[in-house]
Order: sequence, then C-alpha cells, then structure tokens
Amino acid sequence: MTRYPPIAEHGMVGDLQTAALVSSDGTVDWWCSPRFDSPSVFASLLDGERGGHCRLAAELPGSDGMTVRQLYLSDTAILVTRFMAPGGVGEVADFMVPSGASAPTGTHRLLRVARVVRGSLPFALSCQPRFDYGRATHTLTRTDEHSLVFRGPGTDLHLQSTAGIVFHEDGSDISARFTLSAGQAAAVVLTSTPGGAPAPARPSLEGVADDLEACRAYWLSWLRSCTYRGRWPASRAPT
Repeated sequence: MTRYPPIAEHGMVGDLQTAALVSSDGTVDWWCSPRFDSPSVFASLLDGERGGHCRLAAELPGSDGMTVRQLYLSDTAILVTRFMAPGGVGEVADFMVPSGASAPTGTHRLLRVARVVRGSLPFALSCQPRFDYGRATHTLTRTDEHSLVFRGPGTDLHLQSTAGIVFHEDGSDISARFTLSAGQAAAVVLTSTPGGAPAPARPSLEGVADDLEACRAYWLSWLRSCTYRGRWPASRAPT
C-alpha cells in the first residue's frame, strides 16, 4: 500500500452518528468522533506523518506472497479485510454497532476482530491517535496490560483488547504483535467517550461475538425496509 492509498482502497464503517475509513491494508486512517464533523482522532488520510492512525493487519516479512482483499459481510456494513498467504488465511472484521438511540450519544465503539481460518498468521497492531487533526497533544494512561486510555482535549479514546494481545508503549503511542492459528480470534476495541467519563468494561470474545451479531442483525433489519430495485442492489447496504 502507498502512504496515501486511493479512496477506492477504503471501506467505511459507521453507527449513523460517526464513521471510520479503513484502507485495504488494515489501517483506520480517518475517524472523527463523536460526530461526523467532530475534530479527528485519526486523520492519516490527510497527513501520513501527523494525522494519526490505527493499523491492525497480518504482517509477514516483506509481505511475501500475501494477497489482500476487502469486502463487506453480505448485506451489512461489517467490513472484512482478508489476508491470504502461503502459511495461512486470516481476516480483520471492522464494525460499529448502531445504538438505535434517537438522540445523539457521546460514546462510540469501533470494534476490530482478527481471526485465522487456515494455518497460522502473525498480526501487528499500531495505534497512534492524533487529536484535532494533529494539532492537539494527548496523554497515555495504562490501566492494565490489556487496557489504556489516550486523553485528548475533551475526548478520551480507550483502547482495550481481549486475551492474547498485550500492549507495548512507544512514547504516547501503542503497538502489539501476536500470532493466531486456525480457529483462534482476538479483538481490539476503540471506545471514544467524553473526557473524564468512566472506562468501559474490558471486552471478551463472547461479548464481541454478540456485538457482531447485533450489528449484522441491525443492518439486515434496515435493509428489509429498503425499497431500492435498481441496477445495483448489492450497493444498497449502508455504511
């Protein structure tokens, strides 16, 4: 992937109040929260050095023999980035669960689920938020080896993981490396909250699976009310 991938190399996930762009190399390079027009948390789409990003992807030395494909889970806004390599096949599913609330909410969750369906694959995580389009500084506070919070002006970004992912600090940024084998999964959850709000409960794989099913059910229900009957029915699923 280039430093500034074409917009066509992105998928979008959202919860009707905010949305994130995910490039086909597994990088969240755009997310404003709590609203679409709020100051950014990640904006490397605009500035690769200072904009901020969160990348979760399979990573092989030199990406030898790896093919990447990005698609949506059928009739939903659940984005799947699939990594196919000689040693294994894995994917990262990105989604946000709409709350269904009629009033705007201050808390938004971006869930990133890595899993392997064949063989074994190493994954790498890099989380480097840059608040307010890179103009604001932030602090980093660790709760435990699986939970921490980036604090920016008026907004906290909580980063939490399930078992198997241990965060390592790099100044005010975070990285992690882990390996999954066939049938295994691990998840990273980014939760944006108003500054000073209580930390969310640490996620479990069972809870994340429930969130994934709730997200799928929401969009399938939404789609049943869609009346589009034109040439591109596969394009009607919202993001």
